[in-house]
Amino acid sequence: MKTEEVYELTTRGGASDFAIVVEICRRLGPYCLVGGLAVNCYVEPVYTLDADFVIVASSTANLKRELLQSGFRVEEFAHSLNAQAPASELRIQFTSDPRYQKFLDRAKERDVLGVPVRVAALEDIVQGKLWAYLDPQRRMTKRKKDELDLLRLGEAFPQLRKQFPPELQRQFKE
Repeated sequence: MKTEEVYELTTRGGASDFAIVVEICRRLGPYCLVGGLAVNCYVEPVYTLDADFVIVASSTANLKRELLQSGFRVEEFAHSLNAQAPASELRIQFTSDPRYQKFLDRAKERDVLGVPVRVAALEDIVQGKLWAYLDPQRRMTKRKKDELDLLRLGEAFPQLRKQFPPELQRQFKE
């Protein structure tokens, strides 16, 4: 069984929903995958129910319309749009946070769940994970997941560790 087939079964349609979302993103213009699924493109994969995308901020209204037309439930926030298909466990978040906009230019196409997807560059994924990990407003459990992603990336790419805060750098020495 292929990875996307396993993911499809365990998320009740998440791989199919992911493919639909990627197709919508392609039609609307620049986008890229960030977050845990993007981390999985660079290191040994771990299971996640989240798909995080960066979109051009001006695309938000069109994205919302297309997601709704495709049957997704949509919630809009200041710098994000969250979507989920009714029966699926896959949670999709689109950020329009200005800090992430430069990621769009450096993204490269990779295969994710059997779909060609623009994925943020390794350095950009690390930067996004650092922003999330260091955000004091973020839930502790989310920050711990970001910490684990950073540690996984730091193990595979030791040259990136110099960007990490001291408490993460120390963990590599222990």
